[in-house]
Amino acid sequence: MCGIIGYIGKNNALKVITDGLKQLEYRGYDSAGIAIKNNNEIKIFKSVGKIKELEKKIDYTIQSDIGIGHTRWATHGSVNITNSHPHKVGSITLVHNGIIENYEQLKQELIKKNYQLKSDTDTEIACGYIDYLYQKDKNIITTLNKIKDIFKGSYAFAILVDNDNYLYATRKDSPLIIAKGENENYLASDVPAILKYTNQYYLLDNYEIAILEKDNIKILKDNKEIKKELLTFNYNIETSLKNGYDHFMLKEINEQDKLVESLINIYLQDKKTLLNKMPDFKKYNQIHIVACGSAYHAGLVGKYLIEKYANTKVYVEVASEYRYNKLFFDKKTLVIIISQSGETADSLASLRIAKENKIDTLAIVNVYGSSIAREASKTLYINAGCEIAVATTKAYTLQLLMLSFIALAMGIQKELIDDSSFEDIKKYYTKLPQLMHNEIKRDLKNIAKNIYKKNNIFFIGRGIDYALSLEGSLKLKEISYIHSEAYPAGELKHGTISLIEKNTPVIAIVTDENIYEKTISNIKEVASRGAYVILIISKHLDKDGDFYNEKIVIENTNSLINSLTAIIPLQLLAYNIALLKGCDIDKPRNLAKSVTVE
Repeated sequence: MCGIIGYIGKNNALKVITDGLKQLEYRGYDSAGIAIKNNNEIKIFKSVGKIKELEKKIDYTIQSDIGIGHTRWATHGSVNITNSHPHKVGSITLVHNGIIENYEQLKQELIKKNYQLKSDTDTEIACGYIDYLYQKDKNIITTLNKIKDIFKGSYAFAILVDNDNYLYATRKDSPLIIAKGENENYLASDVPAILKYTNQYYLLDNYEIAILEKDNIKILKDNKEIKKELLTFNYNIETSLKNGYDHFMLKEINEQDKLVESLINIYLQDKKTLLNKMPDFKKYNQIHIVACGSAYHAGLVGKYLIEKYANTKVYVEVASEYRYNKLFFDKKTLVIIISQSGETADSLASLRIAKENKIDTLAIVNVYGSSIAREASKTLYINAGCEIAVATTKAYTLQLLMLSFIALAMGIQKELIDDSSFEDIKKYYTKLPQLMHNEIKRDLKNIAKNIYKKNNIFFIGRGIDYALSLEGSLKLKEISYIHSEAYPAGELKHGTISLIEKNTPVIAIVTDENIYEKTISNIKEVASRGAYVILIISKHLDKDGDFYNEKIVIENTNSLINSLTAIIPLQLLAYNIALLKGCDIDKPRNLAKSVTVE
């Protein structure tokens, strides 16, 4: 969600921090701010809106070699200058990601101590309480060790202290990295903020405290200095540029075929390679897939595949609900957590609940070294690279691919897929990148023109096609702001069909041959009521008829991987509709790339 950047070193801190904030814009935000030290005086610049609004207020002639910056996504308090970060109370200036859950209690304590609080935020209260403790201790390290027993919730803090030339950081359940440069050092909520300057970094763990000087980094835990592994982010910054595409989302859609090909080459060289990279699934009689948003939709596809190919019961749960449900699992249950960032707060909490109950966990993530990746029993990386657009495309697609690998491996381990069947299936995987490439190059602009002015759009499908409908609907809502709903095709007649009127767009997905006739019947029901039907159908199921207005025919493949070709037209439709509406496609309003608060 919010973004943090901190700098200490040889260059102008204002320029470095502003640049870092721009690299974090994809996380979603509604205000931004920077605090620097100049001649031991703290100077703060804040603005509502985009970074370009903040830049109008910054005086880059001010020289400073230390500072912190923040992009805020409002949680406590409305969007205004007073509530934006950084906050300064007494001797402490800080920025914060996360939520302090007991802020009301802490606020009352501060009021009794005659603290004058100006904002509506939990962050200013945290800043004031740190100052309160610091005024007693006069030792910031002692103070930061105390807050772990006082602050409830999550936090990542970057801190400046008056009359002090160090940069401090600590965290609990909200990600923070410490990056090493040459005579300059950084802290950030995410690696892209610092990739222009360095790709070497340390992962800060819960309750660790980092002390940064321009030529030194010290990390403490329980008041003792610890040595941590210096990691290298093997990622070319050039690949995060748009490379001629108008938007990152379009670029990331176009990357999918090559990324899928790469992951297939890693996992499907032969049957032995696949099985060696997978856990032993034979001991599990049920699986819980837990995720949020698009990852949850990927999990619904995974449920269909695993149940079909491995004959194993799968439950798919929204993480924010799962963690509060009465959970029925035992030692024969596997909990699979899916998260692009590996930092999704509700998914991480669900993982920890499973671990507390000594249940095996498997993570499907994109970000190496993320919290979920490190804490799960086993981790499978999707290798999507850095995804900049807030609305996921390539990461979702690679999650589908990984789930298909899991279904295939489980089927082999349970002796439901023999060698001959495996070789036949592998041939389809070999053809998949080219089929995806063909879909990516499909021109859907005219279809988008016919529906982009509509206020309501419906998606329908059955089985795995319903799971794809959910993702297609979400993509459209996320970036075009058109109201959209996805329904199991057979459910429409139970009330929702009353909303269908002349020229209401209905996007129908038909790839499952077992139930396609039923779905066609449902499509005819909406067509007879005047719906403008856009049919997405597999080639072997295609038939002429008077029940659709537009038709997108996708090439045949195996049901394990049909979803990877079928999803692309849905992504492209959403993109082209949002483009026609003039929306901010890469940074849709109110959304964040990584939801690190509950």
